[in-house]
Amino acid sequence: MRLKGENISFGYKKNNLILKDVNISLGSGEVLGLVGDSGSGKSTLCKILAGYENKYQGKVSIDGKEIPSKGYIPVQLIFQHPEKAINPKWRMKDILNEGHVVSQDILESFGIKKNWLNRWPNELSGGELQRFALARALSPKTRFLIADEISTMVDAITQAQIWNIVLNIVEELNIGVLVVSHDRDLINRVCHDTIYLKDITSV
Repeated sequence: MRLKGENISFGYKKNNLILKDVNISLGSGEVLGLVGDSGSGKSTLCKILAGYENKYQGKVSIDGKEIPSKGYIPVQLIFQHPEKAINPKWRMKDILNEGHVVSQDILESFGIKKNWLNRWPNELSGGELQRFALARALSPKTRFLIADEISTMVDAITQAQIWNIVLNIVEELNIGVLVVSHDRDLINRVCHDTIYLKDITSV
C-alpha cells in the first residue's frame, strides 16, 4: 500500500505559493523523515496528506484511489500540540474512544493510567495528552501515520519512550510513518530514509 502526494501546490495567495509541484510517496511499513526550515510548508503538507486541508492543487491518493472523506480516515495526523486537536469539554475516555474503542494493549503500551481516563484535558500534561493522541490514532484501520513534531514538547527520556512504543506498534501493524522534525538526531535514529522539503518543491 502506498500514500502519494502528486504535484501538490498550495498558497494562501494566488501568487505566493509555499508549496509548488511537491511529489512525495510513503509505503506501508516505511518510516520516512521530512526535514525543512520553519515556515517552509511542512505542516501544511502534512495537513494536505491527511485530508485536513483541501484547498490545494494536485492529487493525494492511496494506491491510486482518493482518500475517503467520511468514516475512519486511514491517514492519521498527530500534531505538535495535542491540546489543539481535542475537545476540552470531553473527558479523556470519550476523546480516546471517539472513532473506535482503543485496545487495552495500546493503552498499556503508552503507559496510560486508568485514573487518567476520567480526567479533563486541562488536568493532564502535554506529554500525557500526546500519549492519548497517539493511542487514538494507532487503530488497526490506520494505514499511515503523519507525526508532525510530536515529541518536541517533551524531555529526551519521554521522547525516546514514545518513539520506541510508536515504532513497535507501526512495525506490528505495517503502518507507514512520515516523521516531521527539526531534530536531525531523532530523524537519523528512527527513520529508514530522509527527504528535504527544499528538494521536492519548486518554490
